[in-house]
Amino acid sequence: MQIRHNLELQNLEIHPSKESTESRGNWSRRMAATLVAVFFFAGSLLVSPATAQVSRGGEPVTIVPKALPANSISSVLDRGRQLETNRRWGEALSHYEDALREHRDNETLQQHHDLAKLHYSVERRYHDHSFLQSISTLNRDQALSLYAELLQKTNSHYVANPPWRKLSVRGASAIDLALTDPGFLAANNVQLSSDQLAQLRKEIYQLLGQRSLQSSRDLITFATEVSRLAEVRAGLTPTATVLEFVTAAAEGLDDYSSFLTADQLRETYSQIEGNFVGLGVELKAENGALLIVRVIPGSPAERAGILDQDRIVAVDGKSTAELSTDEAASMLTGVEGSFVRVTVYSPSKEPRVLNIRREHVNVPSLENPKIVDTDFGIAYVRVPAFQKTTSRDLETALWDLHRQGMRSLILDLRGNPGGLLTASVELADKFLTEGNIVSTRGRSPQEDFNYTAHYGGTWRVPLVVLIDGDSASASEIFAAAIKDNNRGTIVGSTSFGKGSVQGIFPLGFAGAGIRLTTAKFYSPNGTPISYRGVEPHEKVQVVAKPVLERIDLANQEKSDLVLQAGIQAARSRLATPVARPSTVR
Repeated sequence: MQIRHNLELQNLEIHPSKESTESRGNWSRRMAATLVAVFFFAGSLLVSPATAQVSRGGEPVTIVPKALPANSISSVLDRGRQLETNRRWGEALSHYEDALREHRDNETLQQHHDLAKLHYSVERRYHDHSFLQSISTLNRDQALSLYAELLQKTNSHYVANPPWRKLSVRGASAIDLALTDPGFLAANNVQLSSDQLAQLRKEIYQLLGQRSLQSSRDLITFATEVSRLAEVRAGLTPTATVLEFVTAAAEGLDDYSSFLTADQLRETYSQIEGNFVGLGVELKAENGALLIVRVIPGSPAERAGILDQDRIVAVDGKSTAELSTDEAASMLTGVEGSFVRVTVYSPSKEPRVLNIRREHVNVPSLENPKIVDTDFGIAYVRVPAFQKTTSRDLETALWDLHRQGMRSLILDLRGNPGGLLTASVELADKFLTEGNIVSTRGRSPQEDFNYTAHYGGTWRVPLVVLIDGDSASASEIFAAAIKDNNRGTIVGSTSFGKGSVQGIFPLGFAGAGIRLTTAKFYSPNGTPISYRGVEPHEKVQVVAKPVLERIDLANQEKSDLVLQAGIQAARSRLATPVARPSTVR
């Protein structure tokens, strides 16, 4: 079970606890030692496609009704404030993330987004058993050592010079905000009157104004002083205070860097492997419920009859409207073999109560490999995420499709948030004989690398790639490599625009880690992906998106306008249909 947020889209390099001295002269050797991954969807999928507009070379081919206009800033803020008032921080964060995709430079939206992110972070951590254990087991010196290690890795590996004072300000803001959070106060057994809270806040910000805070050492000194002050004024344990500075330092760098609790670090590794224990659903908080973004094929949730776009409205008899996002999500998790009772609402059905067994779930790296056009020999494969086995699984699928008469291939990357960068590079290399695939550039020379294609093992079949606004990061690496090398036709809508690499660094205490932006990546033509995305050759604008996992391809071909455009693009690259033997009577 996973909660999805835009800020969690990222490329991740998995680093050992000790730094590697490996030579980077060959990307295949590098891939053997380093994993780069992207996780989480950018947003929910919407049911059923509507009408669309397809254009080639900027000229419209089919003109259809346009999408509804975006909400005004004022209405977006009104809705956001309502969520804030109700302390539904997970929903507020998703709400502001979606709004910032349309209004990236709006400072007011950004401020509300940052506030929601701080609130959601503390709420999430205080429902994380591994984090709560850290608070109870680490002493002040160990917590400060954890902080020092995190800052050292930031200084060594972050893509830009660390903004030390900004991180100190965020640390002060984090502890200020935490002192108003019910979960934080209850877990740390803190009770403050409004006057006591106001006095503590005043003294924290006075300290902040008196310190220069120009180095990591300054940050550690400041955190130590604040921890002592909070201990005296509020009875707060120094460990709890310092850990707020730890998380604030990681999350204050950019939208994609973050502190990982022990449980979150384990979940990250599980996602890389493509397996975990749970129900087999991906969720998004929406309107007091948990929206099912995706049901993983073969999972307990699928066997229980749960569908994409269903909503979980109660967990073990407790309404999700009365729970925070992470309270509800935490109740869904558990040990393998245990059961959870969920109340599920479907648009076309009465609410139903299901008892579902938590099981080991293997996430398939490919879906629906099939010949979708037998006349032209057009094959279709959906890649929902780039995993360790994706390249190997696709190779097997391609040979099977080849035996079925494949003459052209459609790879569907819509809704694909990324995955292993190494897998996306391997897939691009599968279709390119030569040329650049992607380049990474960081502050450290160790992060500068050019990935290039190799001649051997290349499939020369004509290629069409489907993308949309939820195709991100590693998906964009693949699509840009195919586009810039003129290897295939990109069909759909502009991709997400997430063009940075995050490294996963295990830390020495509490089994924790840090996800840290270490580099930016560029297409073969040198184009940055961040905030731009990949533009398709043939644009298809849809009002609503198909539920890709749940539609039979025979019907999907008729109702999915992006797939229709992809099939037409594939046909146009083939001179004639497959010759059929005539019938002799």
